[in-house]
This record gives sequence, C-alpha cells and structure tokens, in this order.
Amino acid sequence: MSATITIVGLGSGDEDQLTVGIFKKLQSAERLYVRTKDHPALEAVTAEFVTFDDVYEEKESFPEVYAEIAHRLLQAAVSHEGEEIVYAVPGHPMVAEKTVQLLREKGKEQQIQVHVLGGESFLDAAFTRLGFDPIEGFQLLDAAGLNAELLQPQLHTVIGQVYDTFTASDVKLSLMELYPDDYEVIVAHYLGVDGQEQIYRIPLHELDHVQEYGNLSLIYVPRTEDEQVRNRTFARLHEIVQILRSPGGCPWDREQTHTSLRQNFIEETYEVLETIDDDDPDHMQEELGDVLLQIMLHSQIEEETGTFNVYDVIEGLNRKLIFRHPHVFGDRQAGDAQAALQNWDAMKAEEKRLKGQEKAASILDGIPRDLPALLTSYKLQKKAAKVGFNWEDVEGALGKLDEELAELKEAIRDGQTPEEQQLELGDLLFCAVNISRFIKADPEQALALVNRKFKYRFGYIEQALQAQGRALEDADLAEMDRLWDEAKSQNK
Repeated sequence: MSATITIVGLGSGDEDQLTVGIFKKLQSAERLYVRTKDHPALEAVTAEFVTFDDVYEEKESFPEVYAEIAHRLLQAAVSHEGEEIVYAVPGHPMVAEKTVQLLREKGKEQQIQVHVLGGESFLDAAFTRLGFDPIEGFQLLDAAGLNAELLQPQLHTVIGQVYDTFTASDVKLSLMELYPDDYEVIVAHYLGVDGQEQIYRIPLHELDHVQEYGNLSLIYVPRTEDEQVRNRTFARLHEIVQILRSPGGCPWDREQTHTSLRQNFIEETYEVLETIDDDDPDHMQEELGDVLLQIMLHSQIEEETGTFNVYDVIEGLNRKLIFRHPHVFGDRQAGDAQAALQNWDAMKAEEKRLKGQEKAASILDGIPRDLPALLTSYKLQKKAAKVGFNWEDVEGALGKLDEELAELKEAIRDGQTPEEQQLELGDLLFCAVNISRFIKADPEQALALVNRKFKYRFGYIEQALQAQGRALEDADLAEMDRLWDEAKSQNK
C-alpha cells in the first residue's frame, strides 16, 4: 500500500452536521491530524489527534503556515507508508483550504495518494442563516488577498479567512474603496453552531470593532443596486456610455464620430494640463474624468462596429506596460530613470520587430504630426541627439542662439520679406528649444509659466488703473511700465 492522505471536512461547526461516514473516519483514524483544534465538532471525536496550531505561532504569514502544514503531512505520509494519514480541516476541504490545494499538488509530484472526502462548508450555513440565494450572483473572497478590484457590488459577497481584528481592519479599508462608510455589513461567528452562533449587523466603519474573530468567522456584504456604490465601478461607466450611445440614449452622443470628437479630446487634455499647472487636485479629478469620457466614447464607437472595445484598449495597455518594463516584470535591471528609459526604447523596438513592422525610414519618424510646434521641435532635437547630432554642451547652443538672433535682426533691418523674417524667427525659437534640453527644462512648460506671469502682471496694471477710475487707454506706456515694475517687485 502506497503513502496515502485522506482529507475530511469537519463542517461549519456543529457536530450534528458531520456525515456518518466522516464521523466514522475520524473515530477510527490511527493517525489523525487537524489543522486547528479550535473547532466545535472535534469535541465529539474521541480519537487522539495532532494539531498544527503551533505552526500559526511559528510562522509570520499565512502562506508560510499553509506550506509548513502541507510539508509536515507529506513527510508523515512517507514516514508511515502503508498507513492512512487522515487530515481534518474546518468546513469543506475544497472551499477556502489552501493546505488542501498544496497537498494535492505536491502529493502528485511525490506519488502520494491524496483523497478528498466531503463535509459541510461554511457557505452552506451562510446561505441558510444569512438568508440569500447564490443564484442571484455570488462571490467568495479570501480576506488575506482582498482588494477593491475584486469587489462586484451586484453580487452577494462572502469574505472568509477573517482570523483576527487586524485582518478585519484590512478588509474594512478595501471595502471602503467602493462602499460608503455607513454601508451595512454582517459579521458572523460560528454560523449554525448551537449556542455559539453570533451575527452582528454593523456599519462598515465599525468592522474592526467586533471582537472574537477566528477560524469560524466570516464577513457578508449584501448585493446592492445602489447608484452611490455602482458609480464607483468601471463597469458602471461602461454601461452608462453604452446607454448614451444607444437608440434610446442622448441624441447628441449618438451623433458623435471620431472626427466630431477630435477637438473635444484636445480641449479636455489642455484643461487637465491647466489643473496641473495650477496645482488644483479637486479640479484635476473632474478634468481627468472628462478625458476618460473621451476615451470611453471613442472605444464605444468602435465597439458598435465590432472592431474593438474599451477592454481591448485596457488589455493592450497592460501588455505594453509589462513588456516595456522588463526591469520590473522581467529579468533586466535598471538602477535609475535613464536606464529604465533605455529599456523602454529597446523593448519598443523589439515590439515593432515582433509585429513585423519595417524599420522607420528616418530616426525622426514617430513624432505625432499634430503636436504643438514647440513640443515637436523638442522631440526632433531629442531624437537627433541620441545619435550624436548635438552640441557638446550648452555653451555651443548659447553661441548658436546669439548667431540666430543676429540673423533675425539683420533680416528685419534689411527689410527682407515677411516669409524670410518668419524663417529667421523660427530658427531663433528652434535654437531656444535646443537650450531647454541642456538645462533640462520643458520648453512648453517654460513658455506656459511666462504666459501666466505676463497675464498676472498685465492684470495688475488693469486693476491699478481701474482703482483710479481709469481705463488702459488713459495711461501712457511709461505709466504702464511703472505699474508693471510694481507687479514684478512682488515676485509674480
């Protein structure tokens, strides 16, 4: 007879819920191990058993606990080959029992037979005692791995493995990402166990105020259609945009095309930039939502034609981020931002190769043609600099700036054509952008800062004259210069 481990479930707590077959197996076992002695059904078992409660004290994390228990059981099976090892776990062996998963996996590798018998799970008691039907939509989540992304408010949610108050606190924080602080949740201890069952209905923010969390505890979050909750989910956003574009939706939204929305996208993006420049997180939140709406609308238009949907967009982005960050998700290294950028560029080139795309005809290809001219200049020079077409230091760029300024002055003084003067001005601006690279300044941002400074100082002139009951037209240049200097003295 080969090494054998038989796994049985102790049920949800009450000994009366044990099947006759499992009770007999427990009573007759010569080598009985239990994950924890903290289970009411074991009071009826007269056979001697070994517990793994000591492992919980020795290890720092639950994964380590489960791995150690599985390791000890497998060793016991090998040491006592020919004898049956019986391992009893709370509930049903196949519901929220990581040790069982490990035993089945490792047992197969070591040619140890692992048999799993049934048992009433804590879910049976939850359905009965908490009074909900899982057919309405149900999810079982592990408290140890809970995060807001897993939560679906339209499903009944049972959270198991809530062993202590610290775990309950982590669950609370995750739930608060989606649910209001006063949303009613249910904490249950020893469901279905006569004389020990405890059920508390409490607001979410009190979840970690409840005592006596342990092996037979769970948290239940009832399903809801509450708009306050659903409006915090991406699925609801997708649904709303679908409704807006549907035959019974909004006439304006239904008429939109990629082309008609093009200018909106640009304007919404610039509104986000304004909130960044103003360091205004409240308005930034709103404006980022407007940009997201543009993405959703464009994706919805394509979803209606069957080309792609927003989930395809998300998948593509996730794959790109993982592929282009081999120093995070792969085996490459990046000690600083420059090394990370080099990895990005290398993987971007590899991505194109794998897609069978031909090499760009020019090193300068790949810059969006609709970028602002100032930003286009910056990117053109940056690409050229990568292959060595660059000044050795900023002094060379400053010298070129002096040269271009002299040529512009000459073009103006000599009365050259407007087109020629414009080209000389362009050369000067292009050179100024070159300097911005050397001093690590964003030329677009630099000009935006100066624009805001000009707007403030000119506004100061307007307000000062208005305080005197005068208009701008009533002041000469000398007076406006004096007021300008006053504004400048305020360092604004």
